[in-house]
Amino acid sequence: MTPILNIARVGVVAVALAVPTFLVSHSVGSAKQRVTEETNPKPKAGTASAANVEYCSPDLKKILRRVLTACGLIGGEGVRGCQPVQAKSVATMTGSDFNALFRPMKERGGIIEFEQGKGDLGPEDIQLIDKIFADQKGASYFFVVSRASPEGSVETNRNVSKLRAEAVMNHLKQQFNDPDLDKEVGLLWLGEEYAQLEQEFCMWRRSGDPTQCKNEQINRSAFVAWIDCTL
Repeated sequence: MTPILNIARVGVVAVALAVPTFLVSHSVGSAKQRVTEETNPKPKAGTASAANVEYCSPDLKKILRRVLTACGLIGGEGVRGCQPVQAKSVATMTGSDFNALFRPMKERGGIIEFEQGKGDLGPEDIQLIDKIFADQKGASYFFVVSRASPEGSVETNRNVSKLRAEAVMNHLKQQFNDPDLDKEVGLLWLGEEYAQLEQEFCMWRRSGDPTQCKNEQINRSAFVAWIDCTL
């Protein structure tokens, strides 16, 4: 056999031996890499989706922007709250139309009911507030819209309405210790003068007696909800 044929045969044998060795080595290396990746996975890039659900109509966004500005959450120094007179000028619509904006938020909100003339939170009130507030999802703003029933003087009902809004806010501060609360929570106290809730709101989650719901009961309240709208 000639030297050239010997060299060729040696080369073929070397390649034949090298191929399975490479395959085994590559397979082992790939397995090690997979184990390493599974043990120390690379962090995945976070994805953020702007909260802007179907009920975020142009009218609702317009009202939200006005309310947030008047309440100090946009361009201000945090929550300070809005009184009934301010609420009317901010909303620039009838009370029933104002309430209609919030109807689609039924699954995101709730109604905290109070005793007549009172602004204290009970265990059922606190439980409902905590449940709704903890379910933030992608929302940016938490609204507290408090009211009073028509009994008593206008001034008294303004004051008790304010107490109810502040009671919710004070509880949130104590319970959640969130440094951003003053930038997230908007307080709007309406007294008895503006946007009384209609009977249909009895179907919402409520902290009051589930067996009865009269107009005066549903309006001794604070409506609370996360607003999932991008402004």
